[in-house]
Amino acid sequence: MNTSSLIKFDDVPLSKFHLKMTGITFAAHFTDGFSLGVIGIALTVITPQMGLSPFWQGLIGSSALIGLFLGSLILGWISDYYGRQKIFMLNFVIIAAATFFQFFVQTPEQLFILRILIGIGLGGDYSVGHTMLAEFLPRKHRGAILGSFSVIWTFGYVLASFLGVYLQSTLAESWRWLLVSAFPLAMLVILLRIGSPESPRWLLRQGRIEEAKAIVSKYLGSNVVLDDEQPEKGTGNFIDLFSRKLITRTLFNCIFFMCLVIPYFAIYTFLPDILKTMGLSENFTTHMFLNALLVVGAFLGIWWTIKFSRRGFLISSFIFLCLSLLALGLLPSDSKTLMVVTFAAFSLVMSAVSNLVGVFPAESFPTDVRSSGVGLATAASRLGAAVGTFLLPMSIANLGMSYTLLWLTGTLVVGTVVSIAWAPETKALTLSEASTPAKPVNFV
Repeated sequence: MNTSSLIKFDDVPLSKFHLKMTGITFAAHFTDGFSLGVIGIALTVITPQMGLSPFWQGLIGSSALIGLFLGSLILGWISDYYGRQKIFMLNFVIIAAATFFQFFVQTPEQLFILRILIGIGLGGDYSVGHTMLAEFLPRKHRGAILGSFSVIWTFGYVLASFLGVYLQSTLAESWRWLLVSAFPLAMLVILLRIGSPESPRWLLRQGRIEEAKAIVSKYLGSNVVLDDEQPEKGTGNFIDLFSRKLITRTLFNCIFFMCLVIPYFAIYTFLPDILKTMGLSENFTTHMFLNALLVVGAFLGIWWTIKFSRRGFLISSFIFLCLSLLALGLLPSDSKTLMVVTFAAFSLVMSAVSNLVGVFPAESFPTDVRSSGVGLATAASRLGAAVGTFLLPMSIANLGMSYTLLWLTGTLVVGTVVSIAWAPETKALTLSEASTPAKPVNFV
Protein backbone atom coordinates (compact mmCIF):
# COMPACT_ATOMS: atom_id res chain seq x y z
CA MET A 1 0.00 0.00 0.00
CA ASN A 2 1.24 3.46 -0.81
CA THR A 3 1.77 5.06 2.61
CA SER A 4 1.38 8.54 1.13
CA SER A 5 -2.30 7.76 0.58
CA LEU A 6 -2.93 6.78 4.20
CA ILE A 7 -5.41 8.94 6.13
CA LYS A 8 -5.52 9.22 9.89
CA PHE A 9 -8.77 8.12 11.51
CA ASP A 10 -9.27 11.58 13.07
CA ASP A 11 -8.72 13.33 9.72
CA VAL A 12 -10.87 11.20 7.41
CA PRO A 13 -13.36 13.21 5.30
CA LEU A 14 -16.99 13.17 6.42
CA SER A 15 -18.66 10.24 4.67
CA LYS A 16 -22.08 8.68 4.14
CA PHE A 17 -21.28 6.30 6.98
CA HIS A 18 -20.61 9.21 9.36
CA LEU A 19 -23.91 10.77 8.31
CA LYS A 20 -25.76 7.47 8.89
CA MET A 21 -24.28 7.08 12.38
CA THR A 22 -25.13 10.70 13.08
CA GLY A 23 -28.69 10.17 11.86
CA ILE A 24 -29.44 7.09 13.99
CA THR A 25 -27.93 8.79 17.05
CA PHE A 26 -29.80 12.03 16.40
CA ALA A 27 -33.07 10.11 15.97
CA ALA A 28 -32.58 8.77 19.46
CA HIS A 29 -31.90 12.22 20.85
CA PHE A 30 -35.02 13.56 19.13
CA THR A 31 -37.01 10.80 20.83
CA ASP A 32 -35.38 11.73 24.11
CA GLY A 33 -36.41 15.38 23.82
CA PHE A 34 -39.92 14.35 22.78
CA SER A 35 -40.31 11.83 25.62
CA LEU A 36 -39.17 14.33 28.25
CA GLY A 37 -41.18 17.16 26.72
CA VAL A 38 -44.54 15.40 26.71
CA ILE A 39 -44.71 14.94 30.47
CA GLY A 40 -45.02 18.66 31.26
CA ILE A 41 -48.08 18.99 29.00
CA ALA A 42 -49.52 15.61 30.02
CA LEU A 43 -49.34 16.51 33.72
CA THR A 44 -51.74 19.41 33.19
CA VAL A 45 -54.41 16.84 32.19
CA ILE A 46 -53.34 13.95 34.44
CA THR A 47 -53.33 16.11 37.60
CA PRO A 48 -57.10 16.80 37.75
CA GLN A 49 -58.03 13.34 36.43
CA MET A 50 -55.95 11.44 39.00
CA GLY A 51 -56.08 14.12 41.70
CA LEU A 52 -52.30 14.43 41.89
CA SER A 53 -50.80 16.31 44.83
CA PRO A 54 -47.76 18.60 44.34
CA PHE A 55 -45.68 15.69 45.67
CA TRP A 56 -46.87 13.33 42.92
CA GLN A 57 -46.62 16.04 40.27
CA GLY A 58 -42.98 16.52 41.18
CA LEU A 59 -42.33 12.77 41.40
CA ILE A 60 -43.86 11.95 38.01
CA GLY A 61 -42.29 15.05 36.44
CA SER A 62 -38.87 13.91 37.62
CA SER A 63 -39.35 10.15 37.12
CA ALA A 64 -37.69 9.93 33.69
CA LEU A 65 -34.79 11.98 35.07
CA ILE A 66 -34.38 9.49 37.92
CA GLY A 67 -34.27 6.71 35.32
CA LEU A 68 -31.76 8.72 33.28
CA PHE A 69 -29.53 8.85 36.33
CA LEU A 70 -29.63 5.07 36.75
CA GLY A 71 -29.38 4.21 33.05
CA SER A 72 -26.52 6.52 32.18
CA LEU A 73 -24.52 5.42 35.22
CA ILE A 74 -25.05 1.66 34.91
CA LEU A 75 -25.33 1.13 31.15
CA GLY A 76 -22.46 3.53 30.45
CA TRP A 77 -20.21 1.49 32.74
CA ILE A 78 -21.36 -1.80 31.19
CA SER A 79 -20.59 -0.58 27.66
CA ASP A 80 -16.95 0.08 28.60
CA TYR A 81 -16.68 -3.61 29.54
CA TYR A 82 -18.87 -5.36 26.96
CA GLY A 83 -18.91 -2.96 24.02
CA ARG A 84 -20.91 -0.04 22.71
CA GLN A 85 -23.05 -1.76 20.07
CA LYS A 86 -24.98 -4.12 22.39
CA ILE A 87 -26.13 -1.29 24.66
CA PHE A 88 -26.76 0.86 21.58
CA MET A 89 -29.54 -1.61 20.65
CA LEU A 90 -30.79 -2.56 24.14
CA ASN A 91 -31.53 1.03 25.13
CA PHE A 92 -34.37 1.48 22.68
CA VAL A 93 -35.91 -1.92 23.28
CA ILE A 94 -36.47 -0.75 26.89
CA ILE A 95 -37.72 2.66 25.74
CA ALA A 96 -40.16 1.27 23.16
CA ALA A 97 -41.71 -1.28 25.56
CA ALA A 98 -42.14 1.17 28.46
CA THR A 99 -43.50 3.89 26.16
CA PHE A 100 -46.15 1.54 24.75
CA PHE A 101 -47.43 0.42 28.16
CA GLN A 102 -47.93 4.04 29.32
CA PHE A 103 -51.20 3.99 27.40
CA PHE A 104 -52.69 1.48 29.84
CA VAL A 105 -51.70 2.95 33.22
CA GLN A 106 -54.39 3.44 35.85
CA THR A 107 -52.43 4.79 38.83
CA PRO A 108 -49.66 7.34 39.47
CA GLU A 109 -47.43 4.51 40.70
CA GLN A 110 -47.69 2.64 37.39
CA LEU A 111 -46.87 5.75 35.39
CA PHE A 112 -43.96 6.54 37.71
CA ILE A 113 -42.39 3.08 37.18
CA LEU A 114 -42.78 3.19 33.39
CA ARG A 115 -41.30 6.69 33.20
CA ILE A 116 -38.31 5.46 35.21
CA LEU A 117 -37.81 2.61 32.70
CA ILE A 118 -37.97 5.08 29.81
CA GLY A 119 -35.38 7.19 31.59
CA ILE A 120 -33.09 4.16 32.08
CA GLY A 121 -33.11 3.51 28.35
CA LEU A 122 -32.57 7.18 27.52
CA GLY A 123 -29.76 7.41 30.06
CA GLY A 124 -27.98 4.48 28.48
CA ASP A 125 -28.33 6.11 25.10
CA TYR A 126 -26.88 9.39 26.36
CA SER A 127 -23.77 7.51 27.49
CA VAL A 128 -23.33 5.17 24.57
CA GLY A 129 -24.74 7.31 21.76
CA HIS A 130 -22.48 10.27 22.47
CA THR A 131 -19.53 7.92 22.94
CA MET A 132 -20.12 5.93 19.74
CA LEU A 133 -20.47 9.05 17.63
CA ALA A 134 -17.45 10.77 19.18
CA GLU A 135 -15.33 7.68 18.53
CA PHE A 136 -16.24 7.63 14.82
CA LEU A 137 -16.28 11.34 13.91
CA PRO A 138 -13.28 13.21 12.45
CA ARG A 139 -12.02 16.04 14.64
CA LYS A 140 -12.88 18.74 12.10
CA HIS A 141 -16.60 18.04 12.44
CA ARG A 142 -16.75 16.47 15.91
CA GLY A 143 -17.61 19.60 17.90
CA ALA A 144 -20.31 20.86 15.55
CA ILE A 145 -22.01 17.47 15.21
CA LEU A 146 -21.86 16.58 18.90
CA GLY A 147 -23.08 20.07 19.72
CA SER A 148 -26.02 19.55 17.36
CA PHE A 149 -27.49 17.01 19.79
CA SER A 150 -29.02 20.01 21.56
CA VAL A 151 -30.74 21.16 18.36
CA ILE A 152 -32.26 17.75 17.70
CA TRP A 153 -33.27 17.37 21.35
CA THR A 154 -34.91 20.81 21.23
CA PHE A 155 -36.90 19.94 18.11
CA GLY A 156 -38.24 16.85 19.87
CA TYR A 157 -39.04 18.86 22.99
CA VAL A 158 -40.81 21.58 21.00
CA LEU A 159 -42.79 19.09 18.90
CA ALA A 160 -44.05 17.48 22.11
CA SER A 161 -45.26 20.87 23.30
CA PHE A 162 -47.21 21.59 20.11
CA LEU A 163 -48.64 18.09 19.88
CA GLY A 164 -49.73 18.35 23.50
CA VAL A 165 -51.58 21.62 22.87
CA TYR A 166 -53.36 20.02 19.89
CA LEU A 167 -54.34 16.75 21.61
CA GLN A 168 -55.60 18.53 24.71
CA SER A 169 -58.35 20.12 22.63
CA THR A 170 -59.28 17.05 20.56
CA LEU A 171 -59.18 13.93 22.75
CA ALA A 172 -60.75 13.17 26.13
CA GLU A 173 -57.90 10.85 27.10
CA SER A 174 -55.34 13.11 25.43
CA TRP A 175 -52.53 12.41 27.88
CA ARG A 176 -52.53 8.69 27.05
CA TRP A 177 -52.17 9.35 23.33
CA LEU A 178 -49.56 12.01 24.01
CA LEU A 179 -47.37 9.71 26.11
CA VAL A 180 -47.64 6.75 23.71
CA SER A 181 -46.95 8.94 20.66
CA ALA A 182 -43.19 8.43 21.18
CA PHE A 183 -43.59 4.66 20.52
CA PRO A 184 -43.35 4.83 16.68
CA LEU A 185 -40.23 6.98 17.02
CA ALA A 186 -38.61 4.44 19.34
CA MET A 187 -39.44 1.54 16.99
CA LEU A 188 -37.97 3.45 14.04
CA VAL A 189 -34.71 3.93 15.95
CA ILE A 190 -34.53 0.19 16.69
CA LEU A 191 -34.96 -0.68 13.01
CA LEU A 192 -32.36 1.86 11.86
CA ARG A 193 -29.78 0.63 14.36
CA ILE A 194 -29.88 -3.01 13.26
CA GLY A 195 -26.47 -3.86 11.82
CA SER A 196 -24.59 -0.88 13.29
CA PRO A 197 -20.88 -1.68 13.90
CA GLU A 198 -18.88 -1.78 17.11
CA SER A 199 -16.57 1.15 17.88
CA PRO A 200 -13.11 0.39 16.44
CA ARG A 201 -11.48 2.49 19.16
CA TRP A 202 -13.07 0.27 21.82
CA LEU A 203 -12.05 -2.89 19.93
CA LEU A 204 -8.48 -1.65 19.64
CA ARG A 205 -8.26 -0.98 23.37
CA GLN A 206 -9.52 -4.52 23.98
CA GLY A 207 -6.66 -5.90 21.91
CA ARG A 208 -9.02 -6.93 19.09
CA ILE A 209 -6.85 -5.23 16.49
CA GLU A 210 -7.93 -7.13 13.38
CA GLU A 211 -11.63 -6.58 14.12
CA ALA A 212 -11.02 -2.86 14.58
CA LYS A 213 -9.10 -2.64 11.31
CA ALA A 214 -11.80 -4.61 9.48
CA ILE A 215 -14.53 -2.19 10.60
CA VAL A 216 -12.46 0.84 9.65
CA SER A 217 -11.67 -0.67 6.26
CA LYS A 218 -15.29 -1.69 5.58
CA TYR A 219 -16.97 1.55 6.57
CA LEU A 220 -14.30 4.23 5.99
CA GLY A 221 -11.80 2.79 3.53
CA SER A 222 -8.74 0.53 3.46
CA ASN A 223 -6.41 3.56 3.52
CA VAL A 224 -7.70 4.81 6.90
CA VAL A 225 -5.52 4.03 9.92
CA LEU A 226 -6.14 4.12 13.68
CA ASP A 227 -2.92 5.90 14.56
CA ASP A 228 -3.35 7.51 17.98
CA GLU A 229 -4.86 4.73 20.11
CA GLN A 230 -2.60 2.17 21.79
CA PRO A 231 -3.49 -1.41 20.67
CA GLU A 232 -3.58 -2.88 24.18
CA LYS A 233 -6.31 -4.00 26.52
CA GLY A 234 -7.58 -1.19 28.73
CA THR A 235 -8.80 -1.62 32.28
CA GLY A 236 -12.15 0.10 31.92
CA ASN A 237 -12.33 0.48 35.69
CA PHE A 238 -14.99 2.96 36.83
CA ILE A 239 -12.74 3.97 39.72
CA ASP A 240 -10.21 5.33 37.18
CA LEU A 241 -12.50 8.34 36.76
CA PHE A 242 -11.43 9.42 40.26
CA SER A 243 -7.70 8.88 39.75
CA ARG A 244 -5.21 11.75 40.04
CA LYS A 245 -5.11 11.89 36.24
CA LEU A 246 -8.85 12.24 35.62
CA ILE A 247 -10.40 13.63 38.81
CA THR A 248 -10.66 17.24 37.62
CA ARG A 249 -12.13 16.15 34.28
CA THR A 250 -14.68 14.03 36.12
CA LEU A 251 -15.66 16.74 38.59
CA PHE A 252 -15.81 19.42 35.91
CA ASN A 253 -18.11 17.44 33.61
CA CYS A 254 -20.40 16.31 36.41
CA ILE A 255 -20.74 19.75 38.00
CA PHE A 256 -21.02 21.97 34.91
CA PHE A 257 -23.55 19.58 33.33
CA MET A 258 -25.60 19.46 36.54
CA CYS A 259 -25.55 23.23 37.03
CA LEU A 260 -26.88 23.82 33.52
CA VAL A 261 -29.72 21.30 33.52
CA ILE A 262 -31.10 21.97 37.01
CA PRO A 263 -32.61 25.35 36.05
CA TYR A 264 -33.37 24.17 32.49
CA PHE A 265 -35.52 21.18 33.45
CA ALA A 266 -36.98 22.78 36.55
CA ILE A 267 -38.17 25.85 34.66
CA TYR A 268 -39.39 24.21 31.46
CA THR A 269 -41.11 21.20 33.04
CA PHE A 270 -43.40 23.56 34.95
CA LEU A 271 -43.33 26.47 32.48
CA PRO A 272 -47.12 27.05 32.45
CA ASP A 273 -47.20 27.38 36.26
CA ILE A 274 -44.11 29.61 36.28
CA LEU A 275 -45.55 31.97 33.66
CA LYS A 276 -48.78 32.17 35.62
CA THR A 277 -46.94 32.91 38.86
CA MET A 278 -44.89 35.59 37.09
CA GLY A 279 -48.15 37.17 35.93
CA LEU A 280 -47.49 36.40 32.26
CA SER A 281 -50.15 35.01 29.93
CA GLU A 282 -49.78 31.32 29.09
CA ASN A 283 -51.25 30.62 25.67
CA PHE A 284 -50.38 29.26 22.23
CA THR A 285 -48.60 32.49 21.23
CA THR A 286 -46.44 32.36 24.35
CA HIS A 287 -45.56 28.73 23.65
CA MET A 288 -44.69 29.59 20.03
CA PHE A 289 -42.45 32.45 21.10
CA LEU A 290 -40.54 30.58 23.81
CA ASN A 291 -40.15 27.40 21.78
CA ALA A 292 -38.92 29.41 18.80
CA LEU A 293 -36.29 30.94 21.09
CA LEU A 294 -35.14 27.47 22.14
CA VAL A 295 -34.77 26.40 18.50
CA VAL A 296 -32.97 29.60 17.46
CA GLY A 297 -30.70 29.33 20.51
CA ALA A 298 -29.82 25.73 19.66
CA PHE A 299 -28.77 26.74 16.14
CA LEU A 300 -26.79 29.66 17.52
CA GLY A 301 -25.04 27.20 19.81
CA ILE A 302 -23.75 25.23 16.81
CA TRP A 303 -22.30 28.38 15.26
CA TRP A 304 -20.76 29.54 18.53
CA THR A 305 -19.25 26.07 19.08
CA ILE A 306 -17.53 26.35 15.69
CA LYS A 307 -16.62 30.03 16.02
CA PHE A 308 -15.38 30.31 19.62
CA SER A 309 -13.26 28.25 21.97
CA ARG A 310 -15.18 25.62 23.94
CA ARG A 311 -13.93 27.05 27.24
CA GLY A 312 -14.70 30.69 26.42
CA PHE A 313 -18.18 29.88 25.13
CA LEU A 314 -19.03 27.96 28.31
CA ILE A 315 -17.74 30.51 30.82
CA SER A 316 -19.26 33.57 29.13
CA SER A 317 -22.63 31.79 28.83
CA PHE A 318 -22.63 30.84 32.51
CA ILE A 319 -21.96 34.44 33.51
CA PHE A 320 -24.80 35.72 31.29
CA LEU A 321 -27.25 33.11 32.62
CA CYS A 322 -26.38 34.02 36.22
CA LEU A 323 -27.08 37.70 35.61
CA SER A 324 -30.32 37.17 33.68
CA LEU A 325 -31.86 34.70 36.15
CA LEU A 326 -30.81 36.92 39.06
CA ALA A 327 -32.55 39.83 37.35
CA LEU A 328 -35.73 37.76 36.95
CA GLY A 329 -35.70 36.98 40.65
CA LEU A 330 -35.26 40.63 41.65
CA LEU A 331 -37.49 42.42 39.12
CA PRO A 332 -40.75 43.84 40.55
CA SER A 333 -43.92 42.03 39.49
CA ASP A 334 -45.18 45.00 37.46
CA SER A 335 -42.13 44.98 35.12
CA LYS A 336 -43.81 42.67 32.64
CA THR A 337 -41.99 43.81 29.49
CA LEU A 338 -38.57 43.65 31.11
CA MET A 339 -39.38 40.23 32.55
CA VAL A 340 -40.34 38.90 29.13
CA VAL A 341 -37.17 40.28 27.51
CA THR A 342 -34.96 38.89 30.29
CA PHE A 343 -36.63 35.49 30.23
CA ALA A 344 -36.33 35.40 26.43
CA ALA A 345 -32.60 36.19 26.60
CA PHE A 346 -32.14 33.55 29.30
CA SER A 347 -33.93 30.93 27.17
CA LEU A 348 -31.88 31.80 24.07
CA VAL A 349 -28.48 31.50 25.75
CA MET A 350 -29.48 28.48 27.84
CA SER A 351 -30.47 26.63 24.68
CA ALA A 352 -27.25 27.67 22.92
CA VAL A 353 -24.81 26.65 25.65
CA SER A 354 -26.65 23.37 26.17
CA ASN A 355 -24.92 22.25 22.95
CA LEU A 356 -21.73 21.85 24.97
CA VAL A 357 -23.18 19.10 27.16
CA GLY A 358 -22.91 16.87 24.10
CA VAL A 359 -19.33 17.95 23.42
CA PHE A 360 -17.30 18.24 26.62
CA PRO A 361 -18.05 14.84 28.26
CA ALA A 362 -17.45 12.86 25.05
CA GLU A 363 -14.13 14.64 24.46
CA SER A 364 -12.86 14.59 28.05
CA PHE A 365 -12.28 10.91 28.81
CA PRO A 366 -9.98 8.23 27.30
CA THR A 367 -11.51 5.30 25.41
CA ASP A 368 -11.19 2.85 28.33
CA VAL A 369 -13.62 4.87 30.45
CA ARG A 370 -15.23 7.23 27.94
CA SER A 371 -18.70 5.73 28.17
CA SER A 372 -18.44 5.50 31.95
CA GLY A 373 -17.33 9.15 32.11
CA VAL A 374 -20.12 10.35 29.85
CA GLY A 375 -22.54 8.20 31.84
CA LEU A 376 -21.39 9.57 35.18
CA ALA A 377 -21.64 13.18 33.97
CA THR A 378 -25.13 12.49 32.58
CA ALA A 379 -26.14 10.70 35.77
CA ALA A 380 -25.00 13.61 37.93
CA SER A 381 -26.86 16.08 35.73
CA ARG A 382 -30.07 14.07 35.75
CA LEU A 383 -29.92 13.49 39.48
CA GLY A 384 -29.63 17.24 39.96
CA ALA A 385 -32.38 17.90 37.43
CA ALA A 386 -34.65 15.33 39.08
CA VAL A 387 -34.16 16.91 42.50
CA GLY A 388 -34.72 20.39 41.09
CA THR A 389 -37.85 19.32 39.18
CA PHE A 390 -39.21 17.53 42.25
CA LEU A 391 -38.59 20.53 44.53
CA LEU A 392 -39.71 23.31 42.18
CA PRO A 393 -43.52 23.15 42.63
CA MET A 394 -43.14 22.94 46.42
CA SER A 395 -40.53 25.73 46.38
CA ILE A 396 -42.84 28.06 44.43
CA ALA A 397 -45.74 27.22 46.77
CA ASN A 398 -43.75 27.79 49.98
CA LEU A 399 -41.02 30.30 49.10
CA GLY A 400 -42.51 32.19 46.17
CA MET A 401 -41.16 32.73 42.67
CA SER A 402 -38.44 35.27 43.53
CA TYR A 403 -36.66 33.11 46.10
CA THR A 404 -37.04 30.05 43.87
CA LEU A 405 -35.29 31.84 41.00
CA LEU A 406 -32.56 33.01 43.37
CA TRP A 407 -31.62 29.49 44.50
CA LEU A 408 -31.67 28.37 40.87
CA THR A 409 -29.26 31.25 40.16
CA GLY A 410 -27.00 29.83 42.85
CA THR A 411 -26.57 26.62 40.84
CA LEU A 412 -25.43 28.67 37.86
CA VAL A 413 -22.90 30.51 40.03
CA VAL A 414 -21.39 27.17 41.06
CA GLY A 415 -21.18 26.15 37.40
CA THR A 416 -19.40 29.40 36.55
CA VAL A 417 -16.75 28.95 39.23
CA VAL A 418 -16.10 25.31 38.32
CA SER A 419 -15.82 26.13 34.61
CA ILE A 420 -13.33 28.93 35.24
CA ALA A 421 -11.25 26.60 37.40
CA TRP A 422 -11.35 23.35 35.40
CA ALA A 423 -12.86 23.66 31.89
CA PRO A 424 -10.31 22.28 29.37
CA GLU A 425 -9.90 23.49 25.80
CA THR A 426 -10.54 20.58 23.42
CA LYS A 427 -11.21 22.37 20.15
CA ALA A 428 -9.23 21.20 17.04
CA LEU A 429 -7.58 18.31 18.93
CA THR A 430 -7.70 14.62 18.04
CA LEU A 431 -9.93 12.61 20.35
CA SER A 432 -6.88 11.11 22.06
CA GLU A 433 -5.30 14.55 22.55
CA ALA A 434 -8.56 16.05 23.84
CA SER A 435 -9.06 13.23 26.33
CA THR A 436 -5.56 13.45 27.79
CA PRO A 437 -5.32 15.88 30.74
CA ALA A 438 -2.30 18.20 30.74
CA LYS A 439 -1.15 17.01 34.16
CA PRO A 440 -2.52 14.94 37.05
CA VAL A 441 -3.79 16.52 40.24
CA ASN A 442 -1.33 16.47 43.12
CA PHE A 443 -3.24 15.73 46.35
CA VAL A 444 -0.15 15.94 48.56
